[in-house]
Amino acid sequence: MSLVHTVPGRAVRIAAALLAPLSVAGTPAPARAQPAPIDAAPSVAHAWVDAALFAVRHDFARPTVHARNLYHLSAAMYDAWAAYDADAAPLWLGPDAFEPECLLGRGVHEAARTSVEDVEADRRTAVGQAAWRFLVERYRTSPNLELVMDEFARVASGQGLDGTGGEGGATGPAMLGARAAACALATGRADASNEAGNYANLDYAPVNPPLDPTRPGNPTFADPDRWQPLSFESFVDQSGNEADASEFLGAEWGRLEPFALAPETRTELVRDGVAHPVWLDPGPPPRLGAGGREARAYARHFALVALWSGHLDPADGVTLDISPGAAGHAYPFADRIEDHLLQLDAYDALEGGAPTMGHPVNPATGRPYAPNLVPRGDYTRVLAEFWADGPDSETPPGHWFRIYNEKVSGHPALERRVGGGGEALDPLAFDVLAYLALGGAMHDAAIAAWSAKGAYDYPRPVSAIRHLAGLGPEAGGLPLVPGRIERVGPGDPLAGQGGEHVGKVKLLAWRGPDAIAFPVLDTAGVGWILAERWWPYQRPSFVTPPFAGYVSGHSTFSRAAAEVLERLTGDAFFPGGLAEFVAPADEFLVFERGPSVDVTLQWATYRDAADQTSLSRIWGGIHPPADDLPGRRMGAEVGRLAAERAEALFAGRGRSEVGPEAVARVTVGGSGCSVAGEGANGSTFGALVALASLGLARGRRRRRSRDGGRWGPLPSGDVFPPRSGRRRRGT
Repeated sequence: MSLVHTVPGRAVRIAAALLAPLSVAGTPAPARAQPAPIDAAPSVAHAWVDAALFAVRHDFARPTVHARNLYHLSAAMYDAWAAYDADAAPLWLGPDAFEPECLLGRGVHEAARTSVEDVEADRRTAVGQAAWRFLVERYRTSPNLELVMDEFARVASGQGLDGTGGEGGATGPAMLGARAAACALATGRADASNEAGNYANLDYAPVNPPLDPTRPGNPTFADPDRWQPLSFESFVDQSGNEADASEFLGAEWGRLEPFALAPETRTELVRDGVAHPVWLDPGPPPRLGAGGREARAYARHFALVALWSGHLDPADGVTLDISPGAAGHAYPFADRIEDHLLQLDAYDALEGGAPTMGHPVNPATGRPYAPNLVPRGDYTRVLAEFWADGPDSETPPGHWFRIYNEKVSGHPALERRVGGGGEALDPLAFDVLAYLALGGAMHDAAIAAWSAKGAYDYPRPVSAIRHLAGLGPEAGGLPLVPGRIERVGPGDPLAGQGGEHVGKVKLLAWRGPDAIAFPVLDTAGVGWILAERWWPYQRPSFVTPPFAGYVSGHSTFSRAAAEVLERLTGDAFFPGGLAEFVAPADEFLVFERGPSVDVTLQWATYRDAADQTSLSRIWGGIHPPADDLPGRRMGAEVGRLAAERAEALFAGRGRSEVGPEAVARVTVGGSGCSVAGEGANGSTFGALVALASLGLARGRRRRRSRDGGRWGPLPSGDVFPPRSGRRRRGT
């Protein structure tokens, strides 16, 4: 699938490789010859990304912040690596840098490449030092500081790194790595994230009073088209830390400078007299206040979330084939549907899922994928919890870094050729390019998705469904669907004392946390509940993420990552044609007991995994389809641009960011102008390294970490027309 290259020079080879077409998902192909890996050992960069993911798992669950952290880590490692390369252009560290900490004379660059006996050994040291020093500084406020610093010290010790920075003098690899770390940290201090203020919003305030999810209905929902915070006695985020559910996380994240998004993709949306930057503007979501067709779309999108909540019972007798041969290869172009009512055609409202074509064969083996039959209620719950990235997970950006490390970089069948062609790269070179592209894409996906979240300020299903339940079907509330969404009648078990609930709307849905006394023992199951008491499939101390819904961050992050990995490897398929994750029976689920059987999630292509992520958020009760499809569309563009820029820098066709226009600057309180040398060899790094060396965290108990039928289109016409003939029944 790659061209034959005879012209020397990596830039020419990479450019030619990128002209070669990707393999097409779903197209039968003969079995591929598996290349022999040039080195199966993980690179030093790989080890530091694993350490960073450990830190993310033990930090607050902040997708935007961790996307930025992973991007800055990737940039520091890339710049340290590029200093030793004759072709690669740096991102920030170079002779034309704007930040003083990023200035690196051309003589230093030349000396690094030509005046040492073992360039590769020095390169590994520089990359390791850059990562170590960056991570120690960036995670110095971790809620699990001792545990995290101990992990960083363990990795540094394993790589033989010196914490004094004295190796090789001013131009030695340790100091060059320290300079790359200081550069990344300085760039972060200068951006618009308000890092010094713990990333707090500077201007945003919600218009809706908080919802108390423990009480029925939503009587305080003043504007049903705007986001609503939650009221908790104790809110616990997806990493298990107590946090604030009333604060919109990242409402102003669209102000940050992206890695690869073009300036012309940035527009402004004026709301309440304030201009909000929007990148890759997806246009407005359906609004109840708009009336007419848009109000009907609003009600139906959120009703679909309630309907899918009825798929969370493993005892309902429905069995699915979730193999790539049946559930893979979604129909293309669904994410390009912009009409809000027509978007519902991309989903099966009653039975769940989306139209797929399946992959006829595994291109690596030439054989069909084996069927993978599981109870639907197990599949949906595993999907919702696996992709929810919590508790004890890496948030969506980190989740894709982990997928790359474990399912791509760590796979023996991976052929490390950029775009599938050109010369084979060593693991470190391939990894630093992959991390730069993936980190840049995750950072840009956070900027794009959260710019839409901040500008459109759209509600979550728990707010909207409870509000629609109170309106009634005749007044534009939840549409009635026989057997799924009905009215409470006289004599109904839900009628209440004296028939107080007669006439209200009821749902056949997940029965919620009140049906779970002990999560390790109990399963809530599905039954009839009052719609005013609907819960998403989440823990009662979490309920829903503390930021607006539109667009889905999961959809944006995941499609962007899939695009990057396709372009990086030159192949739509995972190495070996299959990636898997096993959820053990009665062990994996956290929200309740389950699954009832072992469930193996399978993906043939990167896009299969991304599409599955998007569906998981609907089953989890976190997003309606209106949030999903625009996020996928934005993510595809984010991934394309990030991959192109990273590949251009790697090939020497790019340039570092220079000039004051390269960084969006705001004045924030606190120590935003912290000492330049702090990230390199200053007191903070030294103190934290000393803390780790004491081994204070050794022996502390570590929290559990997770390692570890074809559906037809929904026809237009009826609100939610019935389906038949596509599900296997039985156990």
